[in-house]
Amino acid sequence: MPTRKKTNPNSDCPRPRGTLIAIGGHEEKDPKPGQDAEAEYAPDVILRRFVQELHGKGPVVVVPVASEEPETAAQDYVEVFESLGVKQVEVFNAKERADAESEDALKLLDEASGVMFTGGDQLRLTALLGGTSWLRRLKERYAYDDIVIAGTSAGAAAMSTPMIYQGRDNQGMLKDEIHITTGLQLMHDVAIDTHFVARGRIIRMAQIIATNPGCIGLGLEEDTGVVVTQGREVEIIGSGVVTVVEGQDVTATNIHLIEPGAPFTIRGLRVHILSSGERYTLPTQESLHR
Repeated sequence: MPTRKKTNPNSDCPRPRGTLIAIGGHEEKDPKPGQDAEAEYAPDVILRRFVQELHGKGPVVVVPVASEEPETAAQDYVEVFESLGVKQVEVFNAKERADAESEDALKLLDEASGVMFTGGDQLRLTALLGGTSWLRRLKERYAYDDIVIAGTSAGAAAMSTPMIYQGRDNQGMLKDEIHITTGLQLMHDVAIDTHFVARGRIIRMAQIIATNPGCIGLGLEEDTGVVVTQGREVEIIGSGVVTVVEGQDVTATNIHLIEPGAPFTIRGLRVHILSSGERYTLPTQESLHR
């Protein structure tokens, strides 16, 4: 049972003790016969890393809330984690908000060494879990315990504070073609998009940064992820690339001047393309973890 500290709301909160793993979707789950499981690009390297990061003997909790087929989505990860040596894998599927208030759900979360959010629809995930006791407990554990929280596709997109939803892959060039709401807020001032290269999503990320250049954009390609420690230290893992979009040096944008449906301009974006093994420090201020 983790020990959670009582804090003064006016005092500084330390950087999170937990670890986040955000995955761009379609991560490989099955090692191929004869392939070195420890190789840098082994098919299951991302989920294997999740297991390696676990502390303690608590269960891994799979959360298929975002999926339209939660039983199938959950079972896929139950089987994978068991094959990777996890002794206990449980499922928490909130079908309505009341499920995220139950004592059983909170007890399971208290005991968990890791949590895995499946893919699906990120808006479903935030609508069912946002503001609940379960999500508050998860954030508390992330701040003060060595818990590992992972998400793939929609489960990764929902980790950020500005969260993209209902934007088509080929859209984003025109103002208001994409929609943004508040995500699960596990990462502050960071916008995460997934399937990034495969679905050509750089323009819609640029529009997000145009609306708030203080944000950092993390575009995660499929079978690629980031491991985030201390709330800001990022390591790239997997077979593809992560596109980092920085807006702090933006010199001009017209996003606030144009009418909906008009193409936008942004000047001075800075972009990094990072592959496995690369590291990046988010320019996150201490105040974001208060």
